[in-house]
Formats: sequence, structure tokens, C-alpha cells
Amino acid sequence: MSFETIETDILVVGSGLAGTMAAIRAAELGQRVILVSSACEASSQWAQGGIVLPSFDDRDALRADILKAGCGINNLAAVNMVLDDGERIIKSYFLERFGMPFDRTETGELDLVMEAAHSKARILHMKDRSGAGIMKTLENVRAQSGITERSGILIDLLVSDRHDARTESIYRASRCQGAYFLNPSNGSVFTIVAKATVLATGGFSQLFHHSTGPNSARGDGISAAHRAGAKTLHLEYVQFHPTALYIPNERRYLLTEALRGAGARLLNQAKQSFVDELAPRDIVARAIHSEMLKDNSDHVWLDLSKIQDFQNRFPTIYALLNKFGFDSRSDLIPVVPAAHYTIGGVWSDCNARSSLEGLWVGGEVACTGLHGANRLASTSLLEAVVFGFKAGEDAAQKAREIKIDFVPREWEPSNLPVDPALVNQDWDTLRKTLWNYIGLVRSPSRLLRAERILIDLCRDVESFYRMGMLSEQLVSLRHAVLVSTLLLYSAMRNRKSLGTHYIQNV
Repeated sequence: MSFETIETDILVVGSGLAGTMAAIRAAELGQRVILVSSACEASSQWAQGGIVLPSFDDRDALRADILKAGCGINNLAAVNMVLDDGERIIKSYFLERFGMPFDRTETGELDLVMEAAHSKARILHMKDRSGAGIMKTLENVRAQSGITERSGILIDLLVSDRHDARTESIYRASRCQGAYFLNPSNGSVFTIVAKATVLATGGFSQLFHHSTGPNSARGDGISAAHRAGAKTLHLEYVQFHPTALYIPNERRYLLTEALRGAGARLLNQAKQSFVDELAPRDIVARAIHSEMLKDNSDHVWLDLSKIQDFQNRFPTIYALLNKFGFDSRSDLIPVVPAAHYTIGGVWSDCNARSSLEGLWVGGEVACTGLHGANRLASTSLLEAVVFGFKAGEDAAQKAREIKIDFVPREWEPSNLPVDPALVNQDWDTLRKTLWNYIGLVRSPSRLLRAERILIDLCRDVESFYRMGMLSEQLVSLRHAVLVSTLLLYSAMRNRKSLGTHYIQNV
């Protein structure tokens, strides 16, 4: 099978909100753009609540809310940039140029809603399917922007001093030159060489036993960036959403916290209230976790009976509950906390540049410092918009100065089969290890147990990868085990409970 190599100006890896904004902006600036994505939906598509609309009059209050949620360790430069550029980009692009159909009041004004830990209503939304609505509009724009799209699973980033076929390349400065990808349709490997690479592959919430994320949220980009030499930061901060629908043998469907903002109540097995429903997510999630341990139960209850006009306000959730036989007017809904958002990731400056020359990052794969130790609701889409836009703009400007001088090494395939039973067992072990020992509540003894398990997994999986025939399951497992180990050691180094990183000394 021939080894395919393609050259382009800008390579964007990931087709969620950040990747799409980067691709659109780079193409708008006249660059050749190739966007590569897996067949899985991005997390952006699944966002229910909405996107924060910054405004000049609300600037100080919104900044205070972000800093309070982030426990004060936020990157203030990133916060201020998102507040400034977010208002401009949303108004000029989303509202004026793209005409996104956000919900409006009877008088035609934007219908801004309240969410947990916000001091006022400032969330743009499209009922309870905001992410899907935003992405539908952007995908239409993307299709008309001259962007070339391909399907592929990220294997590794190309680095100038390691992957150039010429002997003298080992003496070069390290620079990202593109990436190796697995073609999911035929199992071949192809290479895209680029002047600038934008990584927008999402986080790693799918690595936990309970997760609201899509299958693509498994840490591929963070793992590849770390192996390439990019700095990572704050990986111990993982946000768990308090309320995911608990149905045995089903995936965990997110139930937006806008439900609690609209009057939904959390109840324990005794049908008693036990937490302030509008407290920050980490507090609510740990309160639920504590109640589950007390009662030795698999879930708590969410009471939706107080929400007025539920079917029209939350049509997607209404249809979901109806599908599983729940009546929102009278039934209590079983819910469980689930890994939802990766706060840490690949370090990024305010131009979306990573520490590795030639590599930009945007969205959940990145750590800009905006969120600090905990994310304020509905700021993730705002961050993805601003930093995706910045990544595309800055990468396009830099690409104009660059001439490609790189000869990629050809991929050396292996045809040895890998036992799927071993790979499936490793995935199961990994997810349960993270949930039980590096999840909502951590302790020194739990982290040490996780270390013993992950060291063995790393050795076994790397052996599979080097000797076995490539598949998406194997490539993603290799990424997942590395990211899990990075998460573990980040949690071990940080002995201070803060935000989503909670250490219990038992």
C-alpha cells in the first residue's frame, strides 16, 4: 500500500467549534486549509446550555464570576482577552454575518438566560440544543469556505528533528510540521505536512467510567502534543457535570444545569434536598457523590416538576426522557455525576500558540488559563470561539512567512494482529481506575493504587502499539493511557484541594 503525503498551508485537526472557527478564519485570510476529523461527533455538538455573551456593561461582573468559579488562579490576560474579543466575534460573526438563530423574546431581543454561579442572565441559547444549532450554522459556512476535509485518526504530530527522513534533521530545532493519521476506511497511514498546525481535538472526559462526552473525547491531541514536546498544564482539573441521566447499559446523557436554574431540585434516596442546586458544579457533583456513598446507591434523583412549560423550554431533554419512559411532570429522574470537561490541556498563550513552534491549540485540548481551577458554566463555547479564531488568524499570518522544508519518514506498518479481548479489557480497566481513584474525590492512597495500575497498562499498551496492526481502538488506547498517566502525576504533584481537584486525606 502506497504512503500518501499531502502538503498544505494550514492543517486543522478536529472539527468542533474551535477547529471550525480556526479553519474558517485561516481560509478567510487566503490560506489553503485541510481539516481532518474522526467520524465521531465533537463535544461542541452536544452542548445544551449555551454560550456566554460578554458585554461592556457586564464586563466587571462577568470577570468576577469567572475568577470566583476558577478559585482565583485564572490567567487574567486570557480572561480579559476573551471578554474583549468574545463580544466582538459573537456580534460581528455569529449574529451579523452568520445570522445564528439564537432564541429571542417576544419583542425580538436576545433571550439571555441564567445558569449556575452566574450573577446575572447572560447566556445565549437555542432552546436546549445550542451546540448543535451553532455547529449546524458553522458547518454550512465551512462547506462554502474552500476548506478541504478529510477523515483520519491522529496518530502523532510530525516534529522536524524526529520525523524528517534526512539524517541531518536531528540537529534541527524542534518544530511541528504536520501529523500522521490513520485512515479509518482502510487502515492505511497518511501524512499531512503543513506550515502551521492547529490542534482542536477536545479533552479526555471519555476516559472515565461515567462521562457525558462523545467517543472522540479521549485525549488524542494532548497525548500527541506531549510526545511531540509541547508543555501541558492543569491536567488535574477535570470538571464533573452533576447531572447525567443514569440508565444502566446506556451512555450518560447530560441534563443541562439550566434545568436547575429553571427550578429543578436534587433529592437523595430519602427524597430529601441535600445541596444548593445553583452552587458551582464541583460542589454539587461532590455532594451527589457523597449521598451515593452514604446510601450505597447508583444515583440520586432530579425533580423536574416545578419547571414551567418544560416541553417547550427543553424539547431535546423532554424527547430524551420520553424515549426512556419518564414523565417529567411526575417522575423523579435518576442522575449521576459524570466527567464532562477537561480544564487543563496543552499550554497556550493568548495567540493560541503552544510551546512547540508551529503548533497552535484551541478549545478543550488547550489550557489557556481562562477557567483556573474550575469552569464557569457556558464559558467553554466562548473560549473555543475566541481561541479558535485566534489560532486560525495567527497561524495564517505565520504561514505566509514559512517555506516547507521537510521530508517525512515513511510509516513502517506491522501486520501482527492484536487480541481485541486484551484491548477491550485495558479500556475497561483504564476507565474504572480513573473513576475510582482519580475522579471526583482523590486521596494519596487512591493515587498510589492508580499509579501501580497505570504503569503496567503503559508497558502493555506500548508493546501492543509497537508490534501490532494499527486500529482506531489501539491508537486511541495508546493516547488514553499516556493522558491518564499525565493526569495522575499532575494530581500527585498538587497536594492542595482547589476547585475540581479535591484531595481527601483518608
